[in-house]
Amino acid sequence: MALPLPATTAEKIRGTWKHAAFHVATTIATPAAYAPLPFALSSLGWPLGVSSLVGGTLATWYSSLLIASLWKWNGQKHITYRLLGQSIFGFWGYWSIAFFQQVASLGNNIAIQIAAGSSLKAVYKYYHPDGALTLQHFIIFFGAFELFLSQFPDIHSLRWVNAVCTFSTIGFAGTTIGVTIYNGKKIDRNSVSYSLQGSSSSKAFKAFNALGTIAFSFGDAMLPEIQNTVREPAKKNMYRGVSAAYVLIVLSYWQLAFWGYWAFGSQVQPYILSSLTIPQWAIVMANIFAVIQISGCFQIYCRPTFIHFEEKLLSQKTASRIPFRNYLIRLLLTSVYMVVITLIAAAMPFFGDFVSICGAVGFTPLDFVFPALAYLKAGRMPKNTRLRRSVQLINLTIATWFSVVAVVGCIGAIRFIVIDVRTYKFFHDM
Repeated sequence: MALPLPATTAEKIRGTWKHAAFHVATTIATPAAYAPLPFALSSLGWPLGVSSLVGGTLATWYSSLLIASLWKWNGQKHITYRLLGQSIFGFWGYWSIAFFQQVASLGNNIAIQIAAGSSLKAVYKYYHPDGALTLQHFIIFFGAFELFLSQFPDIHSLRWVNAVCTFSTIGFAGTTIGVTIYNGKKIDRNSVSYSLQGSSSSKAFKAFNALGTIAFSFGDAMLPEIQNTVREPAKKNMYRGVSAAYVLIVLSYWQLAFWGYWAFGSQVQPYILSSLTIPQWAIVMANIFAVIQISGCFQIYCRPTFIHFEEKLLSQKTASRIPFRNYLIRLLLTSVYMVVITLIAAAMPFFGDFVSICGAVGFTPLDFVFPALAYLKAGRMPKNTRLRRSVQLINLTIATWFSVVAVVGCIGAIRFIVIDVRTYKFFHDM
């Protein structure tokens, strides 16, 4: 039987708004995204940290609705982010979206590999404290599992995987928040400091890095691809799905970020689970939830790369003459991808650095800047003059501010990558 092409067919489009919510929540609300938020707050302090987190939440929810509203803005469906960019901005729209999607996809999945490896190692060390396996072993194990999931043909075929991942998000958030509060109460509160650490230049670079981390935490570079799996009325279903997902995001992101920073102050680790010490069984449970959840997120973010090459390599006509040809091509393609991602993650397991640079360079343009400008360019403005001017002001403000965030976040991330490369050897067991 020939493997179906990535092109969308009528029978594929059967997802409900609940499926959309599962996909969006799995894509955004991943432990790899909100586990570093307490660390980001510690680099900004309470006032700027809270305002940045709340502002980022509202801005990405608004931007997601803008993207959903452009589904058939010119009468045609745009089934990928690249095609949507091309329809509005032409040639440069297509290739700029393709570039930023690849940066977001690769950076996100490298960070996920490191986070999954760290969580698997933590579980292993709980049962085998003197075990010889290192972080790199678990990164490889996770990569092998993702290679298996990569053989599923499209996002909709993973809908039940993502449903499990969404419930694991709730499990991870609830367990981690509870354990964080428990640890915080066990610590001498007089020993917890919330002051910003380091010299003036160090504080500035940490703040830049934190803004990139917050941008990463709301990363969703796949909204048109997700909307393509939702049945009509696609816009209405997507609005409901996005809003439902953001309810979960608010309940998990804000709680973990605020409680994590409260519990450990400026000493909180980039991956919040590394700051937790007791009770061990609950920490193990949180790590298991984390691995389950991010296994689905990984799949959503590798799909733009797969689709790009499958459109060029897979053929229904040839597959009818050569059975299993497309299956073998997909296996080869996904294997090469997984080897590259796994090798980079194992060689440079600097979780916080990849989170920041991926957020700054990949997600900020896709999730903040492009939606605001695309909506204005497409001419989808309200007829009411006052409302139209308000929308223009909001969109231009979002595009301008987050362009600045992209630049300074990239600067901060590159600086810390350079420092870590100098400090640690390649394939360091973090």
